[in-house]
Amino acid sequence: MNDNMQEWVDILNRWSKSYYTLDEPEVSDKEYDELYDKLRALEQETGVVLPDSPTQRVGGEILDHFEKHHHLAPLYSLDKAQSYEQLEEWVRRNERLLENAKDSLKEPLPDLEYVVEYKFDGLTINLTYEDGYLKTAATRGNGKIGEEILEQIRRIPSVPLKIPSKNKMEIQGEGLMPLSKLEEYNKTAKEPLKNARNAAAGALRNLDPNVVKERSLTAYFYNIGYIEGKEFATDMEMKEFLRENQFLVHPSITKVKSVKEAEKEIERIGKLRGDLDILIDGVVIKINDMKIREVLGFTNKFPRWAIAYKFEAEETSTILEDVVWNVGRTGKLTPTAILSPVEIGGVTIRRATLNNYDDIERKEVEIGARVLIRRSNDVIPEIMGVLPSEEKTKEIKKPDRCPACGAKIIQDGVHIFCPNTLSCQPQLVARLTHFASRDAMNIEGFSEKTILKLLQEKDLREIPDIYQLTFDDFRSMEGFKDKRSQNMIDAIEASKNPNLSNFIYALGIHNVGAKTAEDLAHYYKTFEAFVNSSYEELINIGDIGPVTGEEIRKFFDDPEIQESLKHLKELGVFPKEEIIEEKGSQLANKTIVLTGALTVSRKEMEELLKSYGAKITGSVSKNTDIVLVGEKPGSKKDKAEELGIDILNENEIRKLISKEE
Repeated sequence: MNDNMQEWVDILNRWSKSYYTLDEPEVSDKEYDELYDKLRALEQETGVVLPDSPTQRVGGEILDHFEKHHHLAPLYSLDKAQSYEQLEEWVRRNERLLENAKDSLKEPLPDLEYVVEYKFDGLTINLTYEDGYLKTAATRGNGKIGEEILEQIRRIPSVPLKIPSKNKMEIQGEGLMPLSKLEEYNKTAKEPLKNARNAAAGALRNLDPNVVKERSLTAYFYNIGYIEGKEFATDMEMKEFLRENQFLVHPSITKVKSVKEAEKEIERIGKLRGDLDILIDGVVIKINDMKIREVLGFTNKFPRWAIAYKFEAEETSTILEDVVWNVGRTGKLTPTAILSPVEIGGVTIRRATLNNYDDIERKEVEIGARVLIRRSNDVIPEIMGVLPSEEKTKEIKKPDRCPACGAKIIQDGVHIFCPNTLSCQPQLVARLTHFASRDAMNIEGFSEKTILKLLQEKDLREIPDIYQLTFDDFRSMEGFKDKRSQNMIDAIEASKNPNLSNFIYALGIHNVGAKTAEDLAHYYKTFEAFVNSSYEELINIGDIGPVTGEEIRKFFDDPEIQESLKHLKELGVFPKEEIIEEKGSQLANKTIVLTGALTVSRKEMEELLKSYGAKITGSVSKNTDIVLVGEKPGSKKDKAEELGIDILNENEIRKLISKEE
């Protein structure tokens, strides 16, 4: 490597940071371009390109598809408040939880203080750095698995390709298109972009990475979801670490000592919102202290220590032209309003949600009426009510028969259902699509389009029918040649022994989502135990309440379901048992906390320890049995020493495991 190469890369990156991150240009564009051209010529001459070279931000082939990316730590969404009353209730709820936890804490917690920051309206991104270099980048996805967008992220100049810290970490931020860049882009664009949020999300999820550069995206960063070998005392300390490592952190972040101060800050931000060059749709309020966060923890969906205050949604009015009724997986009929097209915030709206027929009557909605619609960062807005007008209107009739199959509908509370679960096509398609989906049985290629063909041409009717399909069944359908047909058969065969949690989720039991399915699998370990569960037992597991408990029992008590499950088992479809083979393991039922950098990923080590019966938690307490320390352990090791808890390094824990094998 030429001695000048690293020096030129460092200089160009410093200039780029000054221009894009600090907004304090050090040199003219001409000077930057001259040195950039010299570097590119040197790279071409030597065939050497450094990982953090600015030339890595341009060029590149169009991608064929997005790869899946498993996040090192889950990305949670935020609970929302749309009034100060809801915000104050969030504070009171946390204060009650902290008061209840007080007796179990060894030392008192600091006073509550909060961090107030913008809630950006773009696309959440998750960046992984190792040894100081950007290694991967992904979308949020479902919080556990996102889509790999490294090449797209490389095109954002404000994202550092190299940072001073060598810790392995995941950084969360938001990809955004500044409004000034949107206006500039639209002056010459063949197809002008209507909305900065969609422009940013569309660019980052475009298979051509250069669209990101064309749209001049930027990114602001606000959280470290995972880091090895380092801990932070407060959120503000974490943000300072981000700044020190060249990440663009918005300067608007404010620390306050009470909810009333937070409300004043919300008022201030609300007034200046229209003057910002980026889209925000609210304000995020977080508890600053990390120890308090550990005590409060998480619900199934949200961190208890953070909340998003949403600004009032944008509203407009238009004419309701029609109402169509759609049949879902459970047979529920849901009304959708067809609207005269209207724009809200640069997005053209043609449909809106109407929750049920009671909602239609309560709001006195009729076809032809002028309706008030609200869009609150949702794909489909909501009809809020009817406005006075001279328009001629017509009553919306409640359907008495299913629009898809003609079966006479039934009513359950405020909802109406098609009872024809056997041959109502939308129900069949939705049920089979859910069963085959990635988080369920993961039958690759078994798409909604393929299912429709099978329904029409092969009389596919129920889930067990999937496992009786043959190569010839697929091969005889249009668009299926030998390779695709065999791939489908292989995918179906490969799905026969899923993890228990995936199988529970695939069954489509009302109110049992992916997280609840995981809780059930963890508790029961085997499918037989779950099938034979009692209502009293169910309602004491995780966040399962009486409604979900009743739905689970109703599902397994149904003779048709019992017959279907029996048929699946006869066809070789049955989930793996999630029983831990403890074999007298010394780790069985031991509570273990990990801290510091290990030779393998934290997730890999956690899975290994769990396989020997250990329980993994994130914080050290008097109930902790072992603290496993890697390089540069944090305060968890100190706390373990104070409490007299066993401290083992990686070699010691592996020796312990090897003795048991």
